[in-house]
Amino acid sequence: MARAIYLAVVLVIWGNVAVRAQVSARAKQLHDAAFVFDGHIHMINRQLYHGGDIGTQVADGQVDLPRMRMGGVDALLFSLFVSEEYYPARLETQHALRLLDLAKQQVARNKATLEFAFNAEDIERINKAGKIAAVLDLEGGFNLDGDLEVLRKLYELGLRSAQLPAHNWANEFADSCCAKPKWHGLNERGRAVVKEMNRLGMLINVSHASDETMEQTIDLSSDPVVATHHGLRSVNNIPRNIPDHLLKKLAARGGVMGFQIGNEFHNVKLFEWRTRQRGRAFWDTSDIGRQEASMTLAQIDRLAAPKFPMVGTNAPEALKMTPAEWVDIVDRAIQLVGEDHVALGSDFDGGPTLPRGMRDIRDLPMITEAMLRRGYTEERIRKFLGGNLLRVFGQVTRKRGQ
Repeated sequence: MARAIYLAVVLVIWGNVAVRAQVSARAKQLHDAAFVFDGHIHMINRQLYHGGDIGTQVADGQVDLPRMRMGGVDALLFSLFVSEEYYPARLETQHALRLLDLAKQQVARNKATLEFAFNAEDIERINKAGKIAAVLDLEGGFNLDGDLEVLRKLYELGLRSAQLPAHNWANEFADSCCAKPKWHGLNERGRAVVKEMNRLGMLINVSHASDETMEQTIDLSSDPVVATHHGLRSVNNIPRNIPDHLLKKLAARGGVMGFQIGNEFHNVKLFEWRTRQRGRAFWDTSDIGRQEASMTLAQIDRLAAPKFPMVGTNAPEALKMTPAEWVDIVDRAIQLVGEDHVALGSDFDGGPTLPRGMRDIRDLPMITEAMLRRGYTEERIRKFLGGNLLRVFGQVTRKRGQ
């Protein structure tokens, strides 16, 4: 029995190595030459809780600057994650500010490799200097009340992208996908937040939004909106995924959907396996409640810290989809809305269970290989890897707060 288990492990390891080895010279060359703009990467939460430097390659997690270089990333939405634990005690704004402050310290420490970008011209300049461009993005609640003064201050501090809903929690202006509706979309304050983000020139991210929030935001916004890390509900019928009619509406208004890299969004078998293992869906925050409301910031930090970095689940390899099967899902969206409205939104270190054979961000060229094998043109691949998201980011930020 022990020998059989050993052989099974060896076969899985060699199988994964073989998958990575299938990245052809053409795919590697194309990936290295392409502009790669990942729409959702968690980069700073682990450093807040556990220390360390984003410029140091570590053995765990899915992303750091050295591995990002290996994966060919040229730009990213550098996501600061305000998780649900901070909401009951109303510490979300304080948490957002200290994450932003730490991000600035870390980027300054790694200024030879990474620099903040505030518009498309900055990204081009930073890339020409041989560096990665980081666009500050907020996932979760900047302020549960939607305080416009807080929003403007975060913009002044460099934030250029923010999620409307408070992750999987209810806030006071925009319903989440995964909490009971309070407003049936946006209320008056929510509409004011959308308009202010338009005025400032900030990317509006509707990932984690309810269907009503998403539709009303798309209709109201004067700019295209993005869903940075998503999946298709027609593939996996869960509230975190976008229904076809809303993807069509988002695309019709010039928006872009980023595809999350994990199995949970796109692979029904693995999603159901993970749900059985945990006893609840991955978005369920019902265990967060009254105890947090009376906790100090330090106490909440100790409660939240163990889950970072978030790297998915240790699912059986046989359940995982391959990179080619992941591209099949992207292709469904392309058939639905065209190649100008899809993008990469990996969610590395945000909890995805990666496709079979992928270790971390180093293996992004496997996606390029799978797209080439599917017969995609180099133009289509370049659009997906970064061109589409750059187009929308450039359009939105061109106003620069005017």
